[in-house]
Amino acid sequence: MRRYLFALAIVAAALAVSSSALALDKVDPYICPTHTKDSGIDCFLEAVPQTYTMCRQIKSIEVIEFGLAGAQEGVNGAKTESCIDKHKILIVRPYQAALREAARKKAMVQGLRKLYDEWLEALAKLLPSPGETDEAYKARVVRPYAQFNEQIQSIRALAVAEPAPAKTAKARKRK
Repeated sequence: MRRYLFALAIVAAALAVSSSALALDKVDPYICPTHTKDSGIDCFLEAVPQTYTMCRQIKSIEVIEFGLAGAQEGVNGAKTESCIDKHKILIVRPYQAALREAARKKAMVQGLRKLYDEWLEALAKLLPSPGETDEAYKARVVRPYAQFNEQIQSIRALAVAEPAPAKTAKARKRK
């Protein structure tokens, strides 16, 4: 009986590992360059600041090219909008893989969702506000990195934290 349970546990572990690996097979290495073959959580945690940086740099180019006031006039902001739309689509796989991997840890799932929401909010705030100075804009668009890093560290801490020891079948039988 123990042999069958052991074999079943090995098969279940192999399926769990392969399902998260399969979930990341079609992830663009541009999104998570160093974690495409790792866990979905690692890929997602790398993708959030990576994709924000890409869109922030595109917006910076538009600001340099058209000025802060003209960066959104007409079609001038189209590259940033396209970048945001593209990355909202590309981050779906790592995000879903991370949620699946963390499904049994409610706090981790909440942390992943909070990070995703912060990322969406930060992308929406890449646009310059009317009357905003160049220095104020530059300071504002780098603030999300601190939020991302704080949230990423808390998620990683939850991933490393050992769950409370569960009662074994033997201990339950004794009672």
